[in-house]
Amino acid sequence: MAAKKAARKKAGEQTSGKGATRARILVAALALAKDKSWQEVSFTRLGRRLGMTLAELRRHYRDQDAIADAWFRRAQDAMLAKPPAGFHDRPAKQRLEMLMLRWFDALAPHRRVTAEMLAGKLWLFHPHHYVPMVFNLSRLIQWLRDAAGLTAQGTRRQAEEVGLTLVFVAALAVWCRDETEGQARTRAFLVARLDQADGLLARFAGGTG
Repeated sequence: MAAKKAARKKAGEQTSGKGATRARILVAALALAKDKSWQEVSFTRLGRRLGMTLAELRRHYRDQDAIADAWFRRAQDAMLAKPPAGFHDRPAKQRLEMLMLRWFDALAPHRRVTAEMLAGKLWLFHPHHYVPMVFNLSRLIQWLRDAAGLTAQGTRRQAEEVGLTLVFVAALAVWCRDETEGQARTRAFLVARLDQADGLLARFAGGTG
């Protein structure tokens, strides 16, 4: 029994240590991209900055795109964090707005770099990057619906998924170029689009609330 506890403790420490190293690499990559550009981030430069070999870096991230994925996972974690009191008493479109803005706000400190990451994922000759992005977007929308408390099924659910995907992608395009204070332009755009989507669903399926 003592041996098993010791083994579990050691495994936990190793996992924790690996997570800390992955976080350190991500922070260094973001800093390097901020100084230069995301396209100029290389594992050689990261290794020099962190004092790590390429083999060590590869054990944590298979490629540059995996680092970008880790950055986007942080945004999703922020979106799914514990909601404020009274969150589920709000209308559905307000819940969706709050959740989406959490995602954008989490990425805001590195907005330019984030936009460059997305451009890199969409490069024509990297299908191994942009094809998974489609599935990641679908998963993000599923988590968004769940966190917002949307429980519709059937055609209503399909309509919500398509509508939210279109709203999110359109808002993301605005956000990538948004230099207004507090991302005011993105916020206004998101509110308007969610109002429009809510009106369409209300017309054909009884509203989103």
